[in-house]
Amino acid sequence: MGDKRKAKIKFKKVISEQFPINSKRGGGIIKIDAWKNENGEVVKYSLAYINNLIFSGDNGRVIGYDNTHNFHHKHYLGEISTVDNFVSYEELVDRFEREIKEFIK
Repeated sequence: MGDKRKAKIKFKKVISEQFPINSKRGGGIIKIDAWKNENGEVVKYSLAYINNLIFSGDNGRVIGYDNTHNFHHKHYLGEISTVDNFVSYEELVDRFEREIKEFIK
């Protein structure tokens, strides 16, 4: 009998950053996490701007992107929508940085 356990795919967390936002600029925190596979490709990510003073639902996530649940999606004030035009993780980081400027002054 062979071992029928599935081979575990290994991801390595390569980014784990938190950036507190000064209260004069709106407060909150930006959290960025990313994992790469053995080929160096980003396979899992989470980008979030969290500020309970702006939005208390969704664990305070005002805006964010992630690919949990096996699809690329956006969180915006409690609403979740599919990212149909996903190009790359890097492009999504650029988009996220542009969009949080709506909240961070």
